[in-house]
Amino acid sequence: MNNLLDIRDRVIVALGSTSGLGRAIAIGLAEHGAIVVPSGRREEELSALCQQIDTTGQRTLCRTTDVRNRESIDRLRDAVLEKFGRIDVLVNAAGVTFKEPTVNVSEEQWAALMDTDLTGVLRACQSFYEPLKNGSRGRIINIASLGSFLAFFQVAAYAAAKTAVLSLTKSLACEWARDGICVNAIVPGVFPTELNKKLIMGTARGNEMLMRTPMGRFGKPEELVGAALLLASDGASFITGQTIAVDGGYLASGVNQ
Repeated sequence: MNNLLDIRDRVIVALGSTSGLGRAIAIGLAEHGAIVVPSGRREEELSALCQQIDTTGQRTLCRTTDVRNRESIDRLRDAVLEKFGRIDVLVNAAGVTFKEPTVNVSEEQWAALMDTDLTGVLRACQSFYEPLKNGSRGRIINIASLGSFLAFFQVAAYAAAKTAVLSLTKSLACEWARDGICVNAIVPGVFPTELNKKLIMGTARGNEMLMRTPMGRFGKPEELVGAALLLASDGASFITGQTIAVDGGYLASGVNQ
């Protein structure tokens, strides 16, 4: 019997993977045998990650990319195709956030966050559409957020962008199903990362999040790999437009005491 979760030799491009959850996903998929091309803006961090994925460089490619720049994304796409001949999976994990009373958020702050967290996803999906279509098992995995469903105090821009990412995921799933591309999203629960750890570690905000999480703990980045593995594999051949929450029960939670 074939292993439906076997992703050996699939060519996976992971944008926004130089740190945090994107990094954990990239490493995890590589450990399961995929050819993983991580990318992000920070050259030093990217180089270290590529070394960790494959010291020989034969099963990865090291190219910095800025999701705010379409030409940058296109150059990465072309380099991957030149080296590996195809692209099977796109992971969109690039994201930024800030905490600010919404009444004080400037249009420039709002637009800058949207440009990365939402429009960056659109740019990448558009850029990689043709190679994903040309393969027989194209997959797009977008990283959404608990903020896609719930309000979090003073992060309205981030929540709005991540809510829109879910809407975009559903729209592309419907449009591109005929092209053999499955488009899904993962919603991480509360995972301490460089992006948010100052907000949640040992703070009243973090304690409230723990109270609302039935498992009573924060997630570990490697716990996202299972969902990504499923969505990248043949096991997800009839799954599209869906969202998998990896959140310790947070979204299911009502009263926990």
